[in-house]
Amino acid sequence: MDLQIALLLGQDGIVNGAVYGLMALALVLVFSVTRVIFIPQGELVAFGALSMAALTAGRVPATLWLLVALAAMTLVVEAWRWQRGATVEWKSTLVWTLFFPALAAGLVLGLRPSSLALQAVTTLFLITPLGPLLYRLTYRPLAHASVLILLIVSVALHGVLVGLGLLFFGAEGSRTPAFSEARFDLGGVPVSGQSLVVVGVAFVLVVLMFLFFERSIVGKALRATAMNRVGARLMGIPTDLSGDLSFALAALIGAVSGLLIAPLTTVYYDTGFLIGLKGFVAAIVGGLASYPIALVGALLVGQLEAFSSFWASAFKEVLVFTLIIPVLWWRSLRSRHVEDEE
Repeated sequence: MDLQIALLLGQDGIVNGAVYGLMALALVLVFSVTRVIFIPQGELVAFGALSMAALTAGRVPATLWLLVALAAMTLVVEAWRWQRGATVEWKSTLVWTLFFPALAAGLVLGLRPSSLALQAVTTLFLITPLGPLLYRLTYRPLAHASVLILLIVSVALHGVLVGLGLLFFGAEGSRTPAFSEARFDLGGVPVSGQSLVVVGVAFVLVVLMFLFFERSIVGKALRATAMNRVGARLMGIPTDLSGDLSFALAALIGAVSGLLIAPLTTVYYDTGFLIGLKGFVAAIVGGLASYPIALVGALLVGQLEAFSSFWASAFKEVLVFTLIIPVLWWRSLRSRHVEDEE
């Protein structure tokens, strides 16, 4: 290995780490607010990439019908709860079950976007509502369950979404056109414009997330829910809606990640699982609680993956996932047992 190869590997590690950092942010956000380890986060990445590929090919992405089906099921469940005397937030319910599906259908079937930018926006409107709809159907009825039960539900939902991905998109992989075809030479190291787009979008998204949580009332409400769910409820914060919003943000991050990686690698229906797992490793480094440490962990995972692919490509995935063992061992020595609040 010489300096140029090391710089190339370092560049790949930064690009991969940026995507894993977005995954880690989404996982930490969802776990902090709802105590759900959202394993299907990777499937939202794959759905975003493959939906974008379908739009660029001039086809109607099957995720539109998944969105419509989930919206109809959620509307039926909420109406049933309302008939049984439960309190239902109809305003937010109609936003997720009618407004966003109608908007997505209008964009896909009516507008039929032809430009890359419009196709990307359409993909975001297709994937983002899936988060709160999945939360309302699968997780909110178990809001008071233990973390272990919620994890089991996540594993089951992951299997369902992987099967639907195979049904919708088939076993063939897809790629999309790059958002930037530019090429640069920095110190003898070739840098693609798409790599800069990935790092730049990830950086902007992290900054926007920071401003959202630090400056907005809604962001502060989510932080309060993450710190003390019972206390937040006593202060009048609608914790169920906090779950909706956290899953919507996670789905948005997943869709953006899918758009970013689709031009760089061929995406298959199950590609998102490994991406989500590597983001989970980064989130574990942050203790599923710290956003900055999770980002540092994502960069570490990206660099370890890049250099492992050079030194021991056959054991690349093994080395990456082995990173979780010393982290968990170290945290087990420093943590004390705390009972769940609810």
